[in-house]
Amino acid sequence: MEHHYTAIIIKSDDWYAGTVKELSGVHTQGKTVEEVKENLKEAIAMVIESNTRHFIAQAEEYIEEDLVVAI
Repeated sequence: MEHHYTAIIIKSDDWYAGTVKELSGVHTQGKTVEEVKENLKEAIAMVIESNTRHFIAQAEEYIEEDLVVAI
């Protein structure tokens, strides 16, 4: 499944810093824009995995279903 996120990248001195608009807690930095993009992809995966584990741990019953949403 493919998801699209908005990366916000700023330059500060010799470094670039990035965050993802749609996901709280996804932040990184790098020497190039491409490095920041790759780091953001890794950070997205880690945050989603962590949030999923936390959510499942809080659930009394775990049910996995496909969900399609058109907005």
